Amino acid sequence: MAHAQMFDDDDPMLERVRSTALALPGALEKVSHGRPAFHTQKVHCYYGGARKIDGQWEQHPHAVILHLPPSETAALREDPRSFEPAYLAPAGWIGLDLDERTDASELAELIEESYRTVAPRRLIAQLDDPAS
Repeated sequence: MAHAQMFDDDDPMLERVRSTALALPGALEKVSHGRPAFHTQKVHCYYGGARKIDGQWEQHPHAVILHLPPSETAALREDPRSFEPAYLAPAGWIGLDLDERTDASELAELIEESYRTVAPRRLIAQLDDPAS
């Protein structure tokens, strides 16, 4: 079953996530469940998400969903911008709402860290040594 597109291609926050995520070695973009997903062999981040609270869906259209090491996920949970994304949180994913105040370097670091948790070793080696 095809999902409706749940994002605007002209969204400036999406462009920030897209340019950062696609700058990583071997990264590609696909649409998964109506949202942009950035991947190599596995997805390393999504743009947009939702969570269910008391049986109601709460949409987070301007958010990045990341797969971080457990210690970083635990620390990020303390941030008021964070949320546990539906379906993905039990597998270690966390969401972070974005806005115009979001620090670009922080966002890039988080996306890179998420990439490092799922990318193949050869691509991580390229990231660490672009000359290789």
